[in-house]
Amino acid sequence: MDLGISGRGALVLGGSGGLGGAIAKALASEGVKVAVGASTEASAEPTVAAIRETGGVAVAVPWDLADLGAMTSVVDELETKHWPVDILVNITGGPPPSPVSGQSEELWNDQFNSMVLSVVKLTDRVLPGMKERGWGRIITSTSSGTVAPIPNLGLSNALRSALVGWSKTLAREVGGYGITSNLVIPGRIATRRIVSLDEAKAKREDRDVNDVTAESVASIPVGRYGNPEEYAAAVAFLASAQASYITGSSLRIDGGFVPSV
Repeated sequence: MDLGISGRGALVLGGSGGLGGAIAKALASEGVKVAVGASTEASAEPTVAAIRETGGVAVAVPWDLADLGAMTSVVDELETKHWPVDILVNITGGPPPSPVSGQSEELWNDQFNSMVLSVVKLTDRVLPGMKERGWGRIITSTSSGTVAPIPNLGLSNALRSALVGWSKTLAREVGGYGITSNLVIPGRIATRRIVSLDEAKAKREDRDVNDVTAESVASIPVGRYGNPEEYAAAVAFLASAQASYITGSSLRIDGGFVPSV
């Protein structure tokens, strides 16, 4: 299927990670010009190189999401030197595992800035151009903890849930401009983040990490962890021309992991 987005420009945050890197590559395979956002240029380079090796167009966009003051200049440079952002994929790193109670104000503020406010401000920055062109896709990756809170991921459960209400509200505000706003919700996708969470749980419970992973896999109806490419394929479809009537939605990509409706 031709997704009808060849020649569009995208900015994918978290491009050095398993999910962001896979999404960047999936969009590039559809002819999208991809800006790979990452904390440093060096960390973005493997994804950029992989896209270029297959004939795609990609550039690195280094930016620490917690540095809100740098956001305007980062996007200004991207749009001046390269292309406007038609497709924005918001992915932020997860906070350290922790209870939701007893955390410092400083930690809450730091994580709110990097996980929530950075997404809101970046989206606000690219929206005027999308409105002017009459087309845009805003896709925000959250967590299954927004549907069923995950034990010992208190900060993530709380902060990512803020993006659920934001994305749904935004969809109504921008729908008349040809812009969609959707959430994607990963389950247990095989990335470094999931490995680290399994390891942390094993250490916390004094168990073998292989037993923890096996227990987790057993709770997934399809019987395995997902792979980043499966996640990326769903995101690419939401970015497509064919997905123009899908907005204000939350798409679970979890192999049936979340038990609730």
